[in-house]
Amino acid sequence: MAKTKWAVDPAHSSVDFSIKHMMIANVKGSFNSFDAEITADPADLTTADISFNVSLSSVDTRNEDRDNHLRSADFFDVENHPKMTFKSTVIVNKGDDEYDVTGDLTIHGATNTETFTVTYEGSGKDPWGNEKVGFTAAGAIKRSDYGLTWNSALETGGVLVGDKVKIDLQIQAAKAE
Repeated sequence: MAKTKWAVDPAHSSVDFSIKHMMIANVKGSFNSFDAEITADPADLTTADISFNVSLSSVDTRNEDRDNHLRSADFFDVENHPKMTFKSTVIVNKGDDEYDVTGDLTIHGATNTETFTVTYEGSGKDPWGNEKVGFTAAGAIKRSDYGLTWNSALETGGVLVGDKVKIDLQIQAAKAE
C-alpha cells in the first residue's frame, strides 16, 4: 500500500483510559469526541504522519458529578484548555505489525514526549467497497507531568486519585478520497 490519507471512523473507534481510585480499584472512562489526521502506509507506519485531537469536555466516566469535576479547573480546565493533542515525531517498527509511536502530547498547556505501542490490526473492504484499516494503541502517562495534581489524602494513607493514567485506543479508519 502507498502512503495515503485515512479518516478515523468514530462509530467504530474509541479513546479510553483508566486510573487508580483510592489506591484499590481502577476507574475507567472514555472521550467521546475526537478526530485525527493520519497519512500512512498501514503496512509500514514508520513514515506515517499522525495528529490526534481529543475534546476534553467529552470525558465520560459514567458519573456526571465526576465528569464535571474532571472538566473543572481542578483537572482539565476545559474552559482554558479544551483539547488534548498528540503529534507523532518518531515511529519505530518493532516487528509483527507492532510499532513504538513517539510524539508530543499536550494536555492542560503542558507538552511532553510520550511513546505508545501501536499495532496494525489489518485491512479490508466493507460491504460497500470502502477500504478500512484497524489499529490499537496503548500506553501510560503521569498526569502530574501535565500539571494535573489535584488530589485528596485518605485517612488510611495514600491518595484518592492515582498519578498513572493508562490509555487505550481502538481505531478504525477509512481511506480518504
